[in-house]
Amino acid sequence: MMRSILSLLFLAFLSLGCSQSMNPDIVRGSTYQYRGGYPEVRLSAIGLFNEDDEPQINVAADIVYGSLIYKEVNNMQTANIAIEVQILDQENTENIISTERYTMTIEREDPNIAYSQEVLTFEKEMPVSPGDYQINLTVVDQNSGKHTTRTSNTFIPNPDEQISNLTNIRLLGKEVGEHDGAWLPITTYDVQGKIDSLKFVFQVTNNKTDNPLTIDTELIRFESDTSVARPMHYNNYSPSNISYKGIEYDEEEVIQSSRRVLTQAGSVLVEFFFPQQERGNYRFEVTTSEQEGESLFKARDFSVKSTNYPSIKTAEEMLGPLHYLMSEKEYERMTAINDSDSLKSAIDRFWLKNIQNKNKARNVIEMFYSRVEEANKQFSNFKEGWKTDPGMIYILFGPPWYVETHLDVMTWSYAYDRSDPEYNYTFQRSKLKSKFYPFDNYILRRNQGYFNMQYQQIQLWLSGQILTRSI
Repeated sequence: MMRSILSLLFLAFLSLGCSQSMNPDIVRGSTYQYRGGYPEVRLSAIGLFNEDDEPQINVAADIVYGSLIYKEVNNMQTANIAIEVQILDQENTENIISTERYTMTIEREDPNIAYSQEVLTFEKEMPVSPGDYQINLTVVDQNSGKHTTRTSNTFIPNPDEQISNLTNIRLLGKEVGEHDGAWLPITTYDVQGKIDSLKFVFQVTNNKTDNPLTIDTELIRFESDTSVARPMHYNNYSPSNISYKGIEYDEEEVIQSSRRVLTQAGSVLVEFFFPQQERGNYRFEVTTSEQEGESLFKARDFSVKSTNYPSIKTAEEMLGPLHYLMSEKEYERMTAINDSDSLKSAIDRFWLKNIQNKNKARNVIEMFYSRVEEANKQFSNFKEGWKTDPGMIYILFGPPWYVETHLDVMTWSYAYDRSDPEYNYTFQRSKLKSKFYPFDNYILRRNQGYFNMQYQQIQLWLSGQILTRSI
């Protein structure tokens, strides 16, 4: 019982630690804020003018199907949710501008809907006056009574003011063959690799007819770490290593740039389209400038990750985390397999060769990849959550019994004895989170003495004993 409570506290702690960008001019999307048993909700809210030049807030939320509770009704798996959208005055949050409530019923024949990481996209246009707003969106699972609230801030410029304005940037994606090829909002920092095309939407207002407005845009790629966490007993990273620094905002590559001059007065909706980029970390930025020298800046940061991120579906996605259980030679042989079906068969043979029992192997595989997906949701930053040091420890050892933090140091304990070096692991942030570095990049303090602990844990997984013995 004690361990369960501590695990929940650990998950809540990590959720609070993964906040949105501290720089209001750079939007990075919603975090995952995973809590087992609660609806998973990701929120995006952008203020724009519609085609009739009426101000409104586009509210988009992704709700994970598998995070809801289902009941069987007439041979259908049924979930019932209520969604409440509340718009508040950002300067005075006691001033409620509007509240809307919606109810939805989800019905599926497939019982696997209860485990699906696919999302239901909820999208509404909320009319408001120009101003600064806080949007609270609450999803209530009416079958469990549990709820999740997400918050986002946005603004709508006043078109009557004789100044130029630039809205936040909205990011959408499209996957050919899915959802009839419709553009869907991307609510998080992470972009799934299966997305074929990206669209960026923003609005520029120019009320000075005698002063043309120049709009400069750039799509930028940053140098960043994409490596898998190294074993616990290896040497520590050098501070000059990209794996230690995480992401270099000073090291950038301009993918595409453009310039446009706006001479007419009023608001103009601007759209940019790009094909999906290779995996990495990016920024789409917009800078407007007047002849008089005044300028405005907005940006949308994003990261292209694996095909179904944060889910694990393809054979290639399944192989990656096995890096923690395989020898280097075995892993290299696996990565040399180019055919997905052949790779999936090889992965199945790997598990069965070690566990030698189909039912036990099935349970171990389910447990392993559940942890991988949870690691993606809890530790995602500039790279996949399972690749981070906390992600590696979480996958191998599970949720810690205790978590202690002090400034830039975090300690995970897997024993009641906090001084036992074999069961206590310390992480240190390479940089403190700030408006210039918005990620928690916790790095394990490695020790040669950890070799036996990691080896022992790997053997628990490969033998199937992990089902009855956690450490």
